[in-house]
Amino acid sequence: MGDDNQTFVAEFIFLGLSQDLQTQILLFILFLIVYLLTVLGNLLIIILIHMDSRLHTPMYFFLRNLSFADLCFSTSIVPQMLIHLLAKKKTISFFGCMTQVIVFLLVGCTECALLAVMSYDRYVAVCKPLHYSTIMTQQVCLQLALGSWASGALVSLVDTTFTFRLPYLEQNIINHYFCEPPALLKLASAETYSTELAIFAMGVVILLAPVSLILVSYWNIISTVLQMQSGEGRLKAFSTCGSHLIVVVLFYGSGIFTYMRPNSKTTKERDKMISVFYTVVTPMLNPIIYSLRNKDVKGALRKLTGRKPFSQR
Repeated sequence: MGDDNQTFVAEFIFLGLSQDLQTQILLFILFLIVYLLTVLGNLLIIILIHMDSRLHTPMYFFLRNLSFADLCFSTSIVPQMLIHLLAKKKTISFFGCMTQVIVFLLVGCTECALLAVMSYDRYVAVCKPLHYSTIMTQQVCLQLALGSWASGALVSLVDTTFTFRLPYLEQNIINHYFCEPPALLKLASAETYSTELAIFAMGVVILLAPVSLILVSYWNIISTVLQMQSGEGRLKAFSTCGSHLIVVVLFYGSGIFTYMRPNSKTTKERDKMISVFYTVVTPMLNPIIYSLRNKDVKGALRKLTGRKPFSQR
């Protein structure tokens, strides 16, 4: 780990997304709006699903978990990023950085698993409708949700342990806007090969395996939908699948690009922009795509606000 007279860094300094003051103010306004929409959208989903008994189904049980994960995911990164957009010196303590990595990886990786579980739930609902209630029992749903959180915790533990067992002695300037393992490894004062290998292995477990399951699920869903007689039913199913696949491509695509390739010694601006997709954009899109367009959720929202549907006015 180095000689006794070598000093380990006590804090890290971020370069952030931009050095230009006007750009920083614009980004602050944009990201503040996105964060508020993320918090409101996900909180609304959690409250509606909790309060409306019609939404006490497997799909909405997983959606509530996803909304909670989105809320934690966004909150572990965006508020600090907003403060740094207005601050001259963008610093974080060593332990603050470690905490951010632990939380961000825990909820981010849990979300990867939950999106796969939700695609499996939709596969059973569309392809095996008669067996749905016997397959997706309360116990199975609970096990799948707990398994998702456990897998997130495992990946977070492995990646964090490997990242922070490295010595950080001299360099403490991170060319990024938050503590992310690939950006941190560039500052390590030791060989990072084994750490990169561990992160890659965890990426296979939490990125490639779930995305494979999602693609297989949707392939079967689309094959079943194409055999439907009703054109309206086909259109509705394709619309839902299309929306979900947009989230999958944005979230997994940007995650795979960051964690499933060799770590270079420099962070390009493109890398930071790609991180914005899964840390800022998808937590806001999930409530819109997965539920706020949904008839049941709209009904629950009307019930909550006391508004009657148009047909009853």
